[in-house]
Amino acid sequence: MTTFSCRKEAYFDKFTVDKNLSSNDTIQLLSKYPELKLFNSEVIESPTRTAFIIQTASFSDANHARRIIPFDNYKCKAIYKNDTLEIWLNNNNGYFGNGVLVQVFGDHFRIKDINPKALNNEVKFIKTNILRQKLVLNQSHFQKNDSIYGFINYQCEIDSLVHKDFKGYFKTIIQ
Repeated sequence: MTTFSCRKEAYFDKFTVDKNLSSNDTIQLLSKYPELKLFNSEVIESPTRTAFIIQTASFSDANHARRIIPFDNYKCKAIYKNDTLEIWLNNNNGYFGNGVLVQVFGDHFRIKDINPKALNNEVKFIKTNILRQKLVLNQSHFQKNDSIYGFINYQCEIDSLVHKDFKGYFKTIIQ
């Protein structure tokens, strides 16, 4: 059995701490809406909305016109695995998903793009060219059952054809 540890990874960026993040207007609004249900048989894990993230994917079509496709149906789930906090910001509907995995270790983080072409119950990642990434969390040390509040601003290019802009707020309880 192989265990994953971010301690071995050397290319993390530092995240910022904002202790007042839980008071942010967008975070407060999340508590006023029910969690999204992305497919009929989905088990809802939170009574209130866990993320408000807007992603735009832009690319040139066959006529060289720039097309922009927005996504806004993301959910947040946070899990501790070994020494790493995994924050999943995804819109998986049981067959495919589109989002990111944020891995936090110490005061550093990295973002991995989820491959939307993966099959049911399979998680794969896409290689990207990161243009900008910023992560803000409500504190620097977490443990299971803590509430986590965050903001992400992430831009990348996928295969130099697609520009992805992923930005918004999230909250959940760490499992």
